[in-house]
Amino acid sequence: MSALHQLLQQIDHVNHQDPNRETCPSDPGKQHAKEWLYSQRMSATLADFAPDASELLKIAAHAQHIERWKHPRSDYPQGRVGYKHWRTGLAKFHAERTNELMRAEGYSEEDCQRVADLLQKKNLKRDAEVQTLEDVICLVFLQHYLPPFAAKHNDDKVVSIIGKTWGKMSARGQQAALQLTLAEPEQALVARALAG
Repeated sequence: MSALHQLLQQIDHVNHQDPNRETCPSDPGKQHAKEWLYSQRMSATLADFAPDASELLKIAAHAQHIERWKHPRSDYPQGRVGYKHWRTGLAKFHAERTNELMRAEGYSEEDCQRVADLLQKKNLKRDAEVQTLEDVICLVFLQHYLPPFAAKHNDDKVVSIIGKTWGKMSARGQQAALQLTLAEPEQALVARALAG
């Protein structure tokens, strides 16, 4: 078994510990660990969007939310500053936790640093792999998480978030987003965001 395969299995193992559960529309009768399901969606989307992705990019995509439940938003102050601190802390935690698992599988310090840089979005817009990871994150949000997000917030906020998401994507990512099959309510929100 390759180091990559073993590492992805280890990431799956820890993400299966997530106490938060989520159902998948394709399998509505079964509940899955939320972050395990997220990692499956990230890897599947990466494989479709960038089939020639490097091994280290595959690791970063699969580990994007590793053990995220251990750092809840509620641990940080409310407001924009608190949100930014939470996101920065999360990225650092994901990088450190993934590096721990990588070292156990024999990955070099250079490889660990590269994955840490990817997970912390260093040089976004200038580093092609960081941008690919961001595109995949945005595609996964639009495809799988926009409907539940839209159900909890008013349309104006949702349109604003879609606009910000769109701005993070490359032109290629935006083209892929336009090919997504979305339900009519979400399509209308995306259209509003792009028109604005």
